[in-house]
Amino acid sequence: MKTLKKYLLPCMLFLCYTIIAQTKIMSFENVNVIPMNIDTLITNQRVIIADGKILKIESATKIATNHVDVTIEASGKYLIPGLVETHYHLQNDIENEFKLLIANGITSARNMAEYNGQDQIKIRELAQSNAILSPHYYTTGPYLKRHDFSHVDSVDVIVNYHKKRGYDYLKIADNLPKDIYLKLLETAHNENVEIVGHGQRELPLEFSLRIKSIAHIEEFMNIFSKEERSSISYLNEAAKEIKTSGVYVSPTLGIFEMISKYADKEKSELLNNDKNNKYLPKHYSDYWMSEKINYRKNSWFTDEESLIRLEKELEWQKEFTLLLHKQGVPLMAGSDTYGLFLPGFSLHRELELIRSSGLSNYETLKTATVVPARYLNTISQSGTVSEGKLADLVLLDKNPLENIKNTKTIVGVVIKGEWLDREKLNNLLLEVENSNQ
Repeated sequence: MKTLKKYLLPCMLFLCYTIIAQTKIMSFENVNVIPMNIDTLITNQRVIIADGKILKIESATKIATNHVDVTIEASGKYLIPGLVETHYHLQNDIENEFKLLIANGITSARNMAEYNGQDQIKIRELAQSNAILSPHYYTTGPYLKRHDFSHVDSVDVIVNYHKKRGYDYLKIADNLPKDIYLKLLETAHNENVEIVGHGQRELPLEFSLRIKSIAHIEEFMNIFSKEERSSISYLNEAAKEIKTSGVYVSPTLGIFEMISKYADKEKSELLNNDKNNKYLPKHYSDYWMSEKINYRKNSWFTDEESLIRLEKELEWQKEFTLLLHKQGVPLMAGSDTYGLFLPGFSLHRELELIRSSGLSNYETLKTATVVPARYLNTISQSGTVSEGKLADLVLLDKNPLENIKNTKTIVGVVIKGEWLDREKLNNLLLEVENSNQ
């Protein structure tokens, strides 16, 4: 990751530019609005943006009552809220990865770990101050596993560290001893620190439902016994219990699908030849395209029966995703970005998999807009295309309510009130590509 010092001068220039850009009043003319508060399409609208917010939404057949500096002709296009990536991992250069997110219509991201050598609080400060082009940014602290909790008394030290640093969440990623887990829940509650992450696979389901959000649908597959996984009646009751708890769930189906792509020789060749790999640093992509990674050398993944098992497990996860949805469990799109599952691009694949689980296109789109906005406590300012909300928007060439794959037909993005058309987005991608050569 590049040193943070180099950003100081460019940051001030970018901030000045952003402030100037946001003083202009712009409008999308004749646009089709997908507001997302309900399942509908409002055609032929005028959406006026001023000072980084949606000032007015009105019929484009009316004479504009507001002065407009910049008019964006959007006939036949579709305007949706900015997308939210709820399971992001910084792997390489933060500036480049932010560009990939934004170029893919992602205007908010929840980072799910602070790895060694990273300063996620500083990155969040840069994002919040508009010092670099960035989405709205939220972050957990260090990736916590069993060995990080040496004894019960260590819980106080870890929670106090998280509170003092000011992380948005505390992330657990392992099975903890029961006494330590209960102490962690109690201490975090007393210190108003929210816990997110993996389930507790060695404890009954109810214990895992005491945290704010669960990061993978795979967690439930491993919490349940083999008999429970195959019992529809049990799974229905479990889904009701999950709903009652109020926990949010990110299916992260795409990263699980990637395992079989790495492990299968034919699929791995396609994966290695993906055109988007050019947006990764060469040393990083070389490793993930090599035979060194565990998914390509471990028979638990590569054997023929293993590939069949992985396929069945993914199908189970999709079926349980639908079951949770039917019970009203809030689902959030997150793609767990690492390896060849590139930031930005990966979220669109995640949406496709959630849709293939049986959700409608509208319900699928909610997992990347309305639901995470409620989770992040920003629903008053984001999540829908509504007057008074922040101008974080994506203009699409095709209707995602007809086909969720249309979220990829991005014409432009409004991020923090700034309009980035297709040419500017292409330039962002080119900058990332050139920096990795």
